[in-house]
Amino acid sequence: MKKIKRLFINLIFIFIFLFLLIENKSNAASSDLELNNLNFDAKIQENGDMLVTETWDIDIEDTNTLFKTFKTDINKYIDIKDVKVKEITNGINKDFTETSRLMYHVTKDYYYGLVNDDGDFEIAWGVGLDDDKDTRTYEISYTVEGAVGKYLDYNQLYWQFVGEDFEIDAKKITGTVTLPKEVNNKDEIRVWGHTEGLNGEIYATDNNKLEFTINDFKAGTYVEIRTLFPRDILSDEVKRTYDHPILDTVLEEESVWAEEANKLRNQKSFYVIIFYIVIVVLSIFLIINIIRKIKTIMKRKEKEPSAEIIYFRELPREDASPAEALFLEKETKLDLQPNDTGKIFSATLLNLSLKKLIEIQSKKDEKGKDEISIKLLNKKGILALENKDEKAIGKFLISAFKKQEDGVLTVKELEKFIKKSPSTKILDLQEDIRQGTRIKLLDKKLIDKEEQNKYQKETGSQALFIALFIFCICMAFAIVEWIGNIIIPGCIIFTIIMFLNIVANGIAISRINVFTRRRNR
Repeated sequence: MKKIKRLFINLIFIFIFLFLLIENKSNAASSDLELNNLNFDAKIQENGDMLVTETWDIDIEDTNTLFKTFKTDINKYIDIKDVKVKEITNGINKDFTETSRLMYHVTKDYYYGLVNDDGDFEIAWGVGLDDDKDTRTYEISYTVEGAVGKYLDYNQLYWQFVGEDFEIDAKKITGTVTLPKEVNNKDEIRVWGHTEGLNGEIYATDNNKLEFTINDFKAGTYVEIRTLFPRDILSDEVKRTYDHPILDTVLEEESVWAEEANKLRNQKSFYVIIFYIVIVVLSIFLIINIIRKIKTIMKRKEKEPSAEIIYFRELPREDASPAEALFLEKETKLDLQPNDTGKIFSATLLNLSLKKLIEIQSKKDEKGKDEISIKLLNKKGILALENKDEKAIGKFLISAFKKQEDGVLTVKELEKFIKKSPSTKILDLQEDIRQGTRIKLLDKKLIDKEEQNKYQKETGSQALFIALFIFCICMAFAIVEWIGNIIIPGCIIFTIIMFLNIVANGIAISRINVFTRRRNR
């Protein structure tokens, strides 16, 4: 069993390593924005310009401005112009008003298309949902001047529809690129798609059209399309022309891209295999633990009552403390509840009064109401108490008397002292009561040491299992986000097994009785 536990701990460390690795791969998006669908309709003109219409179906919350930037790159385009923005939500057809000023917060129903301070082209528009949320549909149109380059052998469009600085997740991205004329055979259109998640596809669907789809797009990644098509499709008015062929360069570059993509796919496959190996091994360990717990539950018998106890006017032993009596009566397994400390404290004060160490007095105050006070009679006697729980409470009480010159402390003054005491001091008192009581009950053989050790060990293991359960659930989301839905079945099965393990542990712990005697209830 020790070997299995050691393996279990090692697998936890593997899980943590994978989690940290995946977190480095993940990018956080704005939690207030999510695109349900982002669609591109791009039409290439005979002069090499490209008319683009983007349709944003987006969930917005607590946001007043949406924007998109285009990196300046003279090797891929000349300029972006003719920008228009409109809202088309549920049949609305509302054109936004153009402004010629850059703004961090764009006025509602206004937009701009300008070069920003970083030298990149930026389109931004005001949505006016600063303190509200809604699902809106927007249409953004613009012309990319010189989007297509004309080479000696092919025309090339190399365009990044979504850049790495895009800060919004999208459930789906779709797009269509239409050529100005048809080719003889759609095989003449060569297409490549680049996206970091490898979660999309691109293909020529007609003699003048190619389409692409990306699922579960994550902010901070990109969507890039590259296509080569015959030269005669475009006119001689193309603004970017080159006096050299492009095909060999593209094929060489794309082969490198393909190798990197295959490496990433293999890497993901490796992590999927590692994930399922870890899941299987951990599941086997947990199932073994569940079976062991069930057997323990089935074998364990409740202890028969050792005494018929109905009522005691005083404590059954002269050297017994109120804390001991409470633990024995409630069979609390030495776990103090919040209201137990107050009961023990009050009962211990009464017990100290019976031992003539303090005196509890009652008199009328100025308003004629009963005022209860405590007088310290024997400080040395309190410090010499054998019961460590009583001694801890006595020392706490003595500290409350320090400012009382007459050695008398009212109950109200004591309550104020307790409320003003640091929480650490109260926690220390509770721990002293718990430990002092445990030691005394062990000495009197009223607690079975073996059973107590078993209880502490099992509760510690249960805490570990619960922490691991929460950790695994959190980590599962990160792993699915990076690797994909292929691991969801494993996550679900492992979650169920973990939950059953926690339930079995909980039942087994509840059956442990650390006390050697039981009273008849």
